[in-house]
Amino acid sequence: MKDAIISFLKGLWIGGTMTVPGVSGGAMAMIMGIYDRLIYSVSHLFKEFKKSVLFLAVFACGGVIGAVLFSKIITFLLNNFGVPFRFFFVGAIAGGIPLMLKSARVKKFSPACIICPLIGGAIVVGIWLLTKKQFGGGMPSLHDSAVKYIIFSLIAGVLAAIALVVPGISLTHIFAMLGIFAPIMAAVGDLDIKALLQYIPMGLVCVVGTFLIAKILEPAMNNYPTPTYLTIFGFLLGSIPALLFDPADKGADAAASVSYSDLSAVMWIVSILCAALGFFALYMLSRFEIKRINETAKEEAAE
Repeated sequence: MKDAIISFLKGLWIGGTMTVPGVSGGAMAMIMGIYDRLIYSVSHLFKEFKKSVLFLAVFACGGVIGAVLFSKIITFLLNNFGVPFRFFFVGAIAGGIPLMLKSARVKKFSPACIICPLIGGAIVVGIWLLTKKQFGGGMPSLHDSAVKYIIFSLIAGVLAAIALVVPGISLTHIFAMLGIFAPIMAAVGDLDIKALLQYIPMGLVCVVGTFLIAKILEPAMNNYPTPTYLTIFGFLLGSIPALLFDPADKGADAAASVSYSDLSAVMWIVSILCAALGFFALYMLSRFEIKRINETAKEEAAE
């Protein structure tokens, strides 16, 4: 029961924070110490069906409720306290770095310590720059063109699956790139079921894609932890510029970056304090997962 409550609360937090432009759900899951379990449950869905389904269902319930509850709050905070709010999440990403390096099992410096994060960072920055080109003009209407609607749903579903599974890639920026971020946020915030129904095919593709990507990623993390986690570390670092400067919270039509030139000294101090608060909060949470990793390593060494 305790485990279910913790999983639900983590899902609540991750689902809520995923509505923040630039914040990666995978990154938050990694920082919260639940990422490995999510990947394992998805990739072993049919081998350990009951256990996996129960865990994923509890987590998903928390995630959906979190997204609905936080969508309007997140929009309000971004519109009224955008810079401090963004700094908080940058601090949170930084607070998860020790856990990431611990998961990578880096024992000594090697070229991979530089190359893998650079590759990961370049991939995320590349996706971020694509959002600037505003790829797509929103979801095509099924009544106007069924073919375009199906193709769009396939592309959007695959990209959404990548964003859900791979830490550092923001689902909100994928949606902004496709021109569907603003309408989805509005539909979720208003619980407009009719508007959300048109995204069901995209969601189904996303579910299947998530399963397939997890099947690839899980053995990579187990068999090649150092390059895999170092690349994911690069994903996290690469997400910081998008989080600080991209205006996806204003919708896919936004063109201007977040401005820092007019911030007062007081606002800079508040923003830095928010970053420190985010770092401290997530670092303290990640310590429990670091302790678990250390205990697991000791047990494996004893065997």
